[in-house]
Amino acid sequence: MSEEKKELNLGLYRKLYLIRKCEEKIQEYYPEDEMKTPMHMSMGAEAIATGVCHALSNADQIFTTYRSHAGFLAKTGDVEEFFSEMYSKDTSSLKGKGGSMHLCLPDKGFMGTSAIVSAHIPVAVGCAWANKVKKSAKVVVVFFGDGAVDEGAFWESLNTASLMQIPVIFVCEDNELAVHTVVKERRGYDSITRIVREFRCRVIESNSTDVEKIYNLASKAIAGIREKPEPCFMNFKYYRYLEHVGINYDFDAGYRSKKEFERWVKKDPVSIQRSKLLKSGISEKRIQKTEDDIEKRIVSAIKNAKNAELSGKDELYRGVFQ
Repeated sequence: MSEEKKELNLGLYRKLYLIRKCEEKIQEYYPEDEMKTPMHMSMGAEAIATGVCHALSNADQIFTTYRSHAGFLAKTGDVEEFFSEMYSKDTSSLKGKGGSMHLCLPDKGFMGTSAIVSAHIPVAVGCAWANKVKKSAKVVVVFFGDGAVDEGAFWESLNTASLMQIPVIFVCEDNELAVHTVVKERRGYDSITRIVREFRCRVIESNSTDVEKIYNLASKAIAGIREKPEPCFMNFKYYRYLEHVGINYDFDAGYRSKKEFERWVKKDPVSIQRSKLLKSGISEKRIQKTEDDIEKRIVSAIKNAKNAELSGKDELYRGVFQ
């Protein structure tokens, strides 16, 4: 493996590890009840946001769902902002009004999220259309789960983008669940990608949890959009490790089995990438140093967030329509 490729893979691992460790710290501290926001965790899906966001420029823009941790951290890397918002502190740019489900940091290309399934998709298409009108080189990516595909807003957005050839990348994070409802109980068709191919839209799909493979596919899609402005639909399979909302496992809920989890965890994206680094010749010592540095950043961010002042009551009336 070339030195350039080693550095690429190390950079991808940094983002994967950052996301995973931030969420593990949320699991550790959430029972203290100082973080008041509901948590929709990204564990298992980290390779998708990391691979796609690593291929973007700083100026490019993304929109995500309320399961936003991976997208936010992969695009911005801002751990201080992340935890100050989780703790509803005055040091956060949102002053605690966003929480986990409504993160937003436009200055770093993280345009926002929505707690309403699929509601952010037409907004992202509008943003991409504005960039096209302004002749901006910014690429817009919108992340959503496969449950959003069951909503009319998705199809209207896909149709509009295909009709008007709007340069937007639709990224479907597909775990074949809409909360607890499996695909066969909510769809009258077999393949979403087969249907999307009928639109004037490029389609890319993968079942891989290898972040480098996802990065390569995303790089191809982004390069294609920069060369020829048109929509692209990317479908990536993954397995959500934790419950729909919360910090725990939910194998006792009856809609999926622990055996399924055990099959997926064998191809855990963080573990795969770490093994790849070792096989490429990067030393255990260097990897451990990378991990230690990330963990120190996280511990410092949590400490700062805990010590910061809560947002005052006056903030309730700022930044609202009426």
